[in-house]
Amino acid sequence: MNLRTRLIVMNFLQFFVWGSWLITIGAYWFQTRHWSGTDFGAIFSTMGIASLFMPSIAGIIADKWIRAERLYGIMHLLGAVMLAIVPMIDDPKVLFWVMLVNMCFYMPTIALSITVAYNALKTDGVDIVKVYPPIRVWGTVGFIVAMWTVSLLHLEVTTGQFYVAAAAAVVLGLYAFTLPPCPPRDTKPASLIDAMGLRSFKLFKNYKMAVFFLFAMALGAALQLTNAYGDTFLHDFAKNPAYTHLLAIRYPAITMSISQVSETLFILAIPFFLSRFGIKKVMLISMLAWVLRFGLFAYGNPAGLLWMIIASNIVYGMAFDFFNISGSLFVEGQADPKIRASAQGIFMMMTNGVGAVLGSSLSGVIIDAYFTAPDGSLQWHGIWLTFAAYALVVAILFAILFRHKHERPQQGARLDAVDSVAGP
Repeated sequence: MNLRTRLIVMNFLQFFVWGSWLITIGAYWFQTRHWSGTDFGAIFSTMGIASLFMPSIAGIIADKWIRAERLYGIMHLLGAVMLAIVPMIDDPKVLFWVMLVNMCFYMPTIALSITVAYNALKTDGVDIVKVYPPIRVWGTVGFIVAMWTVSLLHLEVTTGQFYVAAAAAVVLGLYAFTLPPCPPRDTKPASLIDAMGLRSFKLFKNYKMAVFFLFAMALGAALQLTNAYGDTFLHDFAKNPAYTHLLAIRYPAITMSISQVSETLFILAIPFFLSRFGIKKVMLISMLAWVLRFGLFAYGNPAGLLWMIIASNIVYGMAFDFFNISGSLFVEGQADPKIRASAQGIFMMMTNGVGAVLGSSLSGVIIDAYFTAPDGSLQWHGIWLTFAAYALVVAILFAILFRHKHERPQQGARLDAVDSVAGP
């Protein structure tokens, strides 16, 4: 296999593991186990909790002591063990700790997969901004294939979904040891801070990077909102007899999978947008797409206004990719090669860690206080409009506070240098 094919396989399996259970664990939880919603919320918080510290720790280890592809494989193998244990758990409180450990192994692998891919591509002498997005798109394909596999095998409400995920994690864990070597670059620390692997946090001393990471956190909160409430929003329409028979309500997971299909298209557009407009405008486009994502949900319904729900799912691809993929490319261009894995870990920490925890916790408080009717029903119109207003405020502040000069590359110049040469 050539290099690109090898990285495609890695990305496909990376998100196949996650897609095998992330969307369907709710059906298993409520339909089979009949456990409480409060405990289920705790399960989803494990992703944010793990992302607060594990990506940074894994990045430090990869930068200083262990080859990144080996650490990547080890973590997937350990995660496979935890996924295989899940079906044996009969107590939701115990399952919380099992899933937390599983997420501590899985969440760092997202940043590590980026580090391994970028290192291999740079070593091969190619332009990562042009070459990486078509490789990364196969991760989204893997997520979609996993969702459909679990659905077609009727595993949504069974423990089978976790065995599928565990098997894929074992395959990926072993495959990781065949990937191109990504050795540590910072093996001779010159100070106590270097010895502890904390130099990457000095990025916060740079105004541009500090602002970038803070807004990455804000967009991470937006991502958590759509993950937590999108599927539930569609399920609530089933309580109205006028909507029960509609396909969008009978198969809500398939309806929501349009978002992942959209991702595959917008990932391919990233090289054009980054080279033409630069990271600031691309991030602004992402933020405005989040406004549309939430606003269309606010006014859509599965009947006459189904087009709004579909449009919201299509816009999601732009909202997610232009923030997540472009952000990782920007961090790669700004960080010293010696702290590349640690820098990606900080990006992951701010988005899937701090942002996710804040987004899930604060949104729950706001919904309980202002958008929950006496009978317990949720006022979705107000919820989505509030989320849209939040995204709009974030976009306006980012446009004002993030100072970055984009320089379009000369013909034939490397695109991965576009946003690394500009001043703060």
